[in-house]
Amino acid sequence: MPQYTFTVNGKTVTVDAPADLPLLWVLRDKLGITGPKYGCGINVCKACTSHLDGEAVNPCVVPVAEAAGREVTTIEGLADGDELHPVQQAWLELDVPQCGYCQPGQIMATVALLRRNPDPTDEEIDAIENVCRCGTYFRIREAIKRAARAGSAGRTG
Repeated sequence: MPQYTFTVNGKTVTVDAPADLPLLWVLRDKLGITGPKYGCGINVCKACTSHLDGEAVNPCVVPVAEAAGREVTTIEGLADGDELHPVQQAWLELDVPQCGYCQPGQIMATVALLRRNPDPTDEEIDAIENVCRCGTYFRIREAIKRAARAGSAGRTG
């Protein structure tokens, strides 16, 4: 079986896996990283949103072979020790989650958005396609605006 070496949340890992195994299963089953959630497996719900070289991706449809030599960041790699990322802090301050299942993906999509655009419009925020079954979209929008005001765009992790 082929081996793939890449960085996850700042640590170099090597895994044995078929080239077409979705990165989500490598993260969850082989590496024990459970923040990215399985929701649909077809790039629709986006509960698994993570970053590949700083860009939001959905590891449910990214083969592990595409991660070779690259940097993967999951929700577990966002905080700086005990200091939460400004987006995570805004989520807590505004009590965004209800069930919480989609929130890691929502947060990772938000970090990527704020990196591209530190002052997004409501329309740009609404273009985040992560599905929240609890419907906390208003609080999500407010948390994104709070994180933008806190200047989270420059923060990578």
